[in-house]
Amino acid sequence: MSELVKIREVSLKYDISARALTYYEDMGLITSTRGGDYAYRMYDGAAVKRLEQILILRKLNISVKDIQRIFNTSGSEVVLEVLGKKVETIDEEVSLLHELKDIVLEFIRQIERADFSRDADIKLLYKKAREIETQLVNVDYEGNSANVNRLMEVTEKLSMTPEIVKKRSRFYLIFDLGSIENVNEACELYSKAFGAERFPEDNGEWQGKEWMGMSLKIYNLDIWVQSNDKPLGGYNGSCCINFSTEEDLRKAYNLLIQEGEDYSIHSDWHWTPLVALVRDKFGVRWLFAL
Repeated sequence: MSELVKIREVSLKYDISARALTYYEDMGLITSTRGGDYAYRMYDGAAVKRLEQILILRKLNISVKDIQRIFNTSGSEVVLEVLGKKVETIDEEVSLLHELKDIVLEFIRQIERADFSRDADIKLLYKKAREIETQLVNVDYEGNSANVNRLMEVTEKLSMTPEIVKKRSRFYLIFDLGSIENVNEACELYSKAFGAERFPEDNGEWQGKEWMGMSLKIYNLDIWVQSNDKPLGGYNGSCCINFSTEEDLRKAYNLLIQEGEDYSIHSDWHWTPLVALVRDKFGVRWLFAL
């Protein structure tokens, strides 16, 4: 067997996040191994070579789905088909850019012909600008309305870049649980208690020791669970969840009180018919309500 390389070393060498490596593994593009005395992902020479191929194809803007097809098919037919389609896409984009250039040059010529000493010409330019901004289909002005309409079509097509997702603003609740073992156990517990969605872990080295973090989606909350040392103050995080049903509340409560440090349930609070307070075995505080 070839020498195994730690995930952190691969991440640094190829400037790729551990989360991206885990994603490629989950998609079946690469495989990792874990030794009996080492809990983290490691890669052999074949996996590293496959990763290099993936990175080259991604640089060419080949989709992960097409990369799966390429790797799952012997011979060169699929890769030639995928690359051929990519060439066609590039040709179309080049053609659109040339057309966009011609449209912009035409507007430049119209501006150059305008007489800024005449109010009519100034108003005409403002009118064109407004029509472009609001993307009106039926333009009504003196000039070439087809340029405006075609400008909208060209720029709309050029903006359709596949697999580019606009990053959205978000917030996280952060739980510091002190050890990697706690992170794994807590995420397993929270997945059962809340039906939480788990995402691939991120791991590496932090302040001289192995570190791991994992993202959870609990209802509409993003939770980041990590193996940092417990903070001062005696607890590791807190979260309030307003459940839609008593059944879901009691299910989560009954699971989290197992080995919990402190817990109680109440039906006499004025603002809710049922409320539960839990400090679970990991030191995380929860407030459940209906």
